Amino acid sequence: MAVADLSADPSRELAAQIVPLGRALILAEMPLLQANGLGMWDYIVLAALRRSAVPTQLELARLTGRDKTRIISNLDDLERAGFVSRARDSADRRATRVEITATGTDVVRSCHTAIVAMEDELLVGVPDLDRQAFLRVLDALTGQVDQINGSR
Repeated sequence: MAVADLSADPSRELAAQIVPLGRALILAEMPLLQANGLGMWDYIVLAALRRSAVPTQLELARLTGRDKTRIISNLDDLERAGFVSRARDSADRRATRVEITATGTDVVRSCHTAIVAMEDELLVGVPDLDRQAFLRVLDALTGQVDQINGSR
């Protein structure tokens, strides 16, 4: 009789573990974002703008993985709220540059602070050394995926 190979357990696959965790984190983030007047895509766009030089709408769509036609409604909402400003690119009048405003920076910072507090609460039972190792591994995996996808 063959011995069962526990390493072949599908529940040990990365996606089987990460996807449910990711979904739970997104659900936990939603009320934090909504309390600041944002949806998930709004936050993703603002966070990308906070990390980047002033991109065009097309560059921003690529940077965030948002469809170039769908990002327009996000930018309309964010501009109405005073979180971003848009202007024609002086070098290419067909392109529109997007810039985060001071108010947008404040709201993304507020959301980030709330998200970090929620994540700290989630990880409260994880020993500090394990938490540090977990975050290092996530950073390494994210870096590999970003490099493969050509993002960041």
